[in-house]
Amino acid sequence: METKTSSKYIAELLGTMVLVLMGCGSAVIAGADGTTGVGLLGISFAFGLSVVAMAYAIGPISGCHINPAISVAMTVAGKLSSKDLVGYVISQIVGAILGAGILYVIASNHPGFEMKPWALGSNGFGTGYLGEYSLVAAFLAETVFTFIFLLVIFGSTSGQNANGGFAGLAIGLTLVLIHIVGIKVTGVSVNPARSIGPAIFAGGEALIQLWLFIVAPIVGGVLAAITWKQVLGRD
Repeated sequence: METKTSSKYIAELLGTMVLVLMGCGSAVIAGADGTTGVGLLGISFAFGLSVVAMAYAIGPISGCHINPAISVAMTVAGKLSSKDLVGYVISQIVGAILGAGILYVIASNHPGFEMKPWALGSNGFGTGYLGEYSLVAAFLAETVFTFIFLLVIFGSTSGQNANGGFAGLAIGLTLVLIHIVGIKVTGVSVNPARSIGPAIFAGGEALIQLWLFIVAPIVGGVLAAITWKQVLGRD
């Protein structure tokens, strides 16, 4: 039985909400300090495990993109229609804002809560942000990490040899790996919706720098789609 279009959009909304709530929530609530919280490794796994969980929950419904960069790449690769691209991206952004909003309400009801710059797990770069990497480093990292992420997605979900049962695990673990390397650089986006949600509530530098976390992941995703089809010669 064919899945209704509205069901796909709702699935993408809910999946992106969970990704932002759990992934960013691991940093905001569980803590980045490894001595008193989950640390950077724990945050990396929180993002990856969110993708794994949603892959099995909504994958059969919408494909579990929960990421505009993935949806754009799938459209370039001919796996998603332009009409669905618009619906997917809107749903993902709304879901990310909803997830960040829920996180804000939870976190703000803690007595020690303070809306600092780049709050709620916002992505960023430069002076004052984590490793203080430059704009060039941030743009390159987001582009290359998204490129790698999409190659794994294409490889694990395409062709007769693809093992759909383990695709979600492979994709989630790849996101863990990317976070382990990249958190200090940008906090790791590789997902415009994931960046938009928290930035809207954080404001300030997070909102000013948001453009990079929209443009770079889409560039990386498109490059991966072109490489998959034209260079690697895969359908």
